[in-house]
Amino acid sequence: MTDIPRQTGGHTDIRRGDWIDRLLPATLRPYARLARLDRPIGTWLLLLPCWWSIALAAPAGSWPDFWLMALFGIGAVVMRGAGCTINDIIDHKLDAQVERTRVRPIPSGQVSLLQAFLFLGAQCLVGLLILVQLNLFSILLGAASLILVGLYPLMKRVTWWPQAFLGLTFNWGALLGWAAVRGSIDWPALLLYAGGILWTLGYDTVYAHQDRRDDEQVGIKSTARLFAADSRRWVGGFYAGAFCLWVLALTPLTMGWTVLVPLAATAGLMLVQVRGWEMDDPADSLSTFRAARFTGWTLLIAIMAGIAAMPPGSHGGGGSGGIQFNSLPKPQMQHQMLRLADFAPDNRR
Repeated sequence: MTDIPRQTGGHTDIRRGDWIDRLLPATLRPYARLARLDRPIGTWLLLLPCWWSIALAAPAGSWPDFWLMALFGIGAVVMRGAGCTINDIIDHKLDAQVERTRVRPIPSGQVSLLQAFLFLGAQCLVGLLILVQLNLFSILLGAASLILVGLYPLMKRVTWWPQAFLGLTFNWGALLGWAAVRGSIDWPALLLYAGGILWTLGYDTVYAHQDRRDDEQVGIKSTARLFAADSRRWVGGFYAGAFCLWVLALTPLTMGWTVLVPLAATAGLMLVQVRGWEMDDPADSLSTFRAARFTGWTLLIAIMAGIAAMPPGSHGGGGSGGIQFNSLPKPQMQHQMLRLADFAPDNRR
């Protein structure tokens, strides 16, 4: 394992002297960076759709299950890290040719491919232990998302729309969170999911503008290259569509000021992000991309406030119109982590 090379100039997404350098031993630092623990923005963008649906599926007049939200939080950290590891394994040769990514752990030689695969296996095992805390429908739904996680890194080679595929992948939690609470997929979850896909199309187009020139040289496809100078208009359209779908998802809520104010903030934040974005400045593209998390937070506040303000028993959340597995047990969260003893052989038999 080699030391992290020093970037002599230009734009890189790895910071030196951060908490990883200060707190972790040298042998663990490359793995923390491989899992993007130094850049939690991706975890937030993966986690927030989960929390939206957990909150929207909660009983009227109540707060969401905070234990379930915490469980999804741990899962988001682990599985976002696994997704980044898969991406870096597949893209390590391309990453070596792009200024921003050439100092990542695999292309810089800090982590070998074998070590990366072993690390990936460990992350997936932890993710599995978290997933089996949920009901059977959620376990099957969560396992299905692994197909998307594995395919996403290949999309930039075959389509100009890899950001759309990322949207399908990153917002899967909008379906999974609802399923973990209700044991089904109903129309509010589908609307949250569809809105999340458009939201991701917007913010990841912004993100891809950091590498647009390098991507042209190495043949990587993206919506940033496809839209080029028209990207601002496209991103604005994606954000507008996302907002409309989210409003439709929230129609069962009582639209009092506790919902309307954070919803207005959600729209305002997206407008400010689009209008203020300097698309030819890589640093500003990264900053605008990171600001997307505030949009997700204000939407979460609107959902939580709206559900809490409703009279108990008034929130059906889509009734029987969704995809349901009635033969499966309804979700009953065990408010404890899975014990290792549950896997141990019973010597009394």
